[in-house]
Amino acid sequence: MGRSQPASEETDVAEEQRTEGRPAETAEQQGAADETPAPRKNGVTPQISDELAENMKQGWADTERLDLEPVPQAEHTARRRAALSERFPGERLVVPAGRLKTRSNDTDYPFRASVEYAYLTGDQTENGVLVLEPTGERGHDATLYLLPRSNRENGEFWLSGQGELWVGRRTSLTEAERLYGIPVADVRTVPDVLGKAKGPVRVVRGHDAEVEAALNDKVTAERDEELRVFLSEARLVKDAFEIAQLTHACEATARGFEDVVRVLDRAEATSERYIEGTFFLRARVEGNDVGYGSICAAGPHATTLHWVRNDGPVRSGDLLLLDAGVETTELYTADVTRTLPINGRFTDLQRRIYDAVYEAQEAGIAAVVPGAKYRDFHEAAQRVLARKLVEWGLLEGPVERVLELGLQRRWTLHGTGHMLGLDVHDCAAARRESYADGTLEPGMCLTVEPGLYFQPDDLTVPEEYRGIGVRIEDDLLVTEDGSRNLSAALPRRSDEVEAWMARLRA
Repeated sequence: MGRSQPASEETDVAEEQRTEGRPAETAEQQGAADETPAPRKNGVTPQISDELAENMKQGWADTERLDLEPVPQAEHTARRRAALSERFPGERLVVPAGRLKTRSNDTDYPFRASVEYAYLTGDQTENGVLVLEPTGERGHDATLYLLPRSNRENGEFWLSGQGELWVGRRTSLTEAERLYGIPVADVRTVPDVLGKAKGPVRVVRGHDAEVEAALNDKVTAERDEELRVFLSEARLVKDAFEIAQLTHACEATARGFEDVVRVLDRAEATSERYIEGTFFLRARVEGNDVGYGSICAAGPHATTLHWVRNDGPVRSGDLLLLDAGVETTELYTADVTRTLPINGRFTDLQRRIYDAVYEAQEAGIAAVVPGAKYRDFHEAAQRVLARKLVEWGLLEGPVERVLELGLQRRWTLHGTGHMLGLDVHDCAAARRESYADGTLEPGMCLTVEPGLYFQPDDLTVPEEYRGIGVRIEDDLLVTEDGSRNLSAALPRRSDEVEAWMARLRA
């Protein structure tokens, strides 16, 4: 059913308090003060009788869960916090999960915790804050600040728009301690706790304005950026839990691609949105969501790198560039691309372009080995594509000249890959010397995704090339002796793609 409105809404409370000349309070602040939430401005039953209010306080079973085990990654998050503690001895460290963001009026976007917070705690609930308090010159005591269960005495659980009868049961503070292996306290005390903080403090910015306001005179942008960079670089090498998550994400993604191939005839009858919806179903069934906006680009839309409108036609004879990834329930995402002939067979020109990209990807994958420079796989793939463009007469050689001047980039456009993990473009805040200018190590997970894109209005190429876009992308785990393709369940060679599509559509 559509979203109904509770008897009390934050927006309406704020409006009423503004007209009374008082500052607006959030539902959390009201709960903290044990005040009954005010009635909704345009509610059809603005008055709540004393008898109803008393009735709603009573007759509820005790639902405290006493048999909870720690979340599977608890041992890993403990180790990650220990590494963070060692890096910043004697300093208070604050990592917020973030808050709900309004989509429109009184509806919110689905919440996704900040990657730093999820990485260090395993928790994913809004408003959470991890605080590491220094215990002298070395070591920290961690406290996880969360919202407690909804208040039943003041009616918050049924009157507030964020009460449990409206949005679902919250984990109690004692339950959270069992799940995450961290002492837990009421997050509504955080502003006061942080406001009284003494000594050096660092906070991960950009997620919680209230937390940042409480620390306004205690932190600096430079010091906070050092914290963000450290946490980004800490994720460069994945642990066993993360590798298992990424493996599952890739396996589920492969099944999502199979789903799409099976319904291409229905997409032809509708639009790219049928493809988007089909993959999204798999992502929601086997994970949390898609890891990023799915690119379901048919025909000339494939030449737009981030085509996420997905509202165009799907036509037999064109190519479909599908770039999509399942995000697991623990927020790790795959990032896979296949370019498929919609009718199941490549034309001669489509095959020529596709095979060139495949050859480039093969060269890139071969360069993903421990000890190699990060940029080696990019350069290997670009060399193949530059050579092809010279062979086809689209660029004047020699190849070395093309590469030196970057002339192939008119049609290759982007880098050949990126780190992968909790973010689809993971570790983005890492120092350049640790990432783009760094060295590959076992445990790193990255994409290899060369492409060729001939824009529909590009007069420098023969007409038959225009509107063709091809990308092939796989997720590679660097191992001790090379690499493992986590998305290898999906075929890549053009003849294998055709045979795979025929089998699925039989």
